[in-house]
Amino acid sequence: MIANYLPILLFIMLGILFGVVPLVLGFILGPRHPSAEKNSPYECGFEAFEDARMPFDVRFYLVAILFIIFDLEIAFLFPWAIVFDSMGAAAFWGMMIFLGLLVIGFIYEWKKGALEWE
Repeated sequence: MIANYLPILLFIMLGILFGVVPLVLGFILGPRHPSAEKNSPYECGFEAFEDARMPFDVRFYLVAILFIIFDLEIAFLFPWAIVFDSMGAAAFWGMMIFLGLLVIGFIYEWKKGALEWE
């Protein structure tokens, strides 16, 4: 019984080994030459000029909603289209309701101006 789990245990041990050994080697053998320049805050090549907790423009959230709408549509539409012939009318109308909800979300995004980037 335990012999059946030996390959799984071996793969887990090898995964841990391949993940931990490079980290340990890098920590032990890596150069340590800290300076004021290396320890300074870095943001895109210059000093930070604003607080990191500043509010984002609402368009970033609208783009995220757009991504979720199209990602969900593709994730459910492709498998549904592959097995479409073997499904009945209930599956067809269920997908139409789902796509209708996504279209409502898309219209909301359109009205809010998420598709018009300045």
